[in-house]
Amino acid sequence: MLGPFAPFPATEAEILCELRDMSIQIPPVLTLVIPAFNEAARLPQSLVELQRHSSGWDFPYEIIVVVEPSSDHTVELAETAAKSFPELKVIANPVHRGKGFAVRTGMLAANGELVFFTDSDLSTPLTDLDRAVALFKAQPDIDVIVGSRKHPDSQILQHQSPMRELMGNTFNRFVRILAGFKFLDTQCGFKGFRADAAREIFERAQIDGFSFDVEVLLLAEAMNFVVMEVPVHWSNSPESKVKVVGDSLKMLRDLFQVRKIVRDAMNRRPLAAESRASSRK
Repeated sequence: MLGPFAPFPATEAEILCELRDMSIQIPPVLTLVIPAFNEAARLPQSLVELQRHSSGWDFPYEIIVVVEPSSDHTVELAETAAKSFPELKVIANPVHRGKGFAVRTGMLAANGELVFFTDSDLSTPLTDLDRAVALFKAQPDIDVIVGSRKHPDSQILQHQSPMRELMGNTFNRFVRILAGFKFLDTQCGFKGFRADAAREIFERAQIDGFSFDVEVLLLAEAMNFVVMEVPVHWSNSPESKVKVVGDSLKMLRDLFQVRKIVRDAMNRRPLAAESRASSRK
C-alpha cells in the first residue's frame, strides 16, 4: 500500500515531457545557420532534406533559419516547417540589411559546440557538412573550416553562368591583392567554426552585405585562428540572390574598406589571452 507521501506513478505523457525538457537542456554539438531572403521556392525542400538527413545524426543539434524581411512568405513557410521539426528555430529579422547581417544574427544565437552556416539551397550538400564535422572532431587544432570551390579536390556539379564565374574570379583576384589572402575562394557559402572562434569573430564583424566572408576570414587571421580550406561538391542555383552589377559594386566598395574595418574592430576590442587559450581546448 502506498504511504501518504508516496509519489503517483508518472504517466506516459509526463515521462515524454520530462525527456523533452532534458533534451532541451543538453547543449547541441552542432548548430547549422541558414540565411534566407525571398526563399519560398527553395527553402521548404531544403528543410525537408535537412530533416531527413539529420535523422541519422547521433548527436544533439539545432538548425537556425534567419529570415530577412521577404515578399514571398518565406518566414511563414519556415515557421510551418518548424512545427514538425523541433530542432528548427526561426528568427525573423525586422529589417533587411543583407546576408552578412542574417548570418551574423544566426551565428550569435547559436548554442552548438560547432557552428556552421550554409546557403538555403544547400548548394554544398549535407554530406560535406558530415565530413567537416568529422574533421573538426579528428583535428582539434582547427578553429575554422572554409569550403572552397577552387580546392583541387572539389567537384563543381553545376557551374555558374560564364558572367557570374568571371565576376567571382575577378572578385577573388581583388581579394588576394587587397586582403593579402592565400585563400582561393572566400565566397563559398559554406563555413564552420568552433563555438569560441565563432563568438569572437562574429561579435566583431560589421559588414552586412555579401563581402562579409572576407571580413570574417580577416578577423580569423587577426586572432590567429587556424583556418583550413576543404573541398566541396558544389551545385550552382540559377536563382542566386547576388545581383551581377549592383552587388558587385557594393562588394568592391566593402573590399577597399575591409582591412581598416577589421583593424579598427581589433583595436576597440583586442582578443583576450584567455579567450584564445579556451579555443584551443
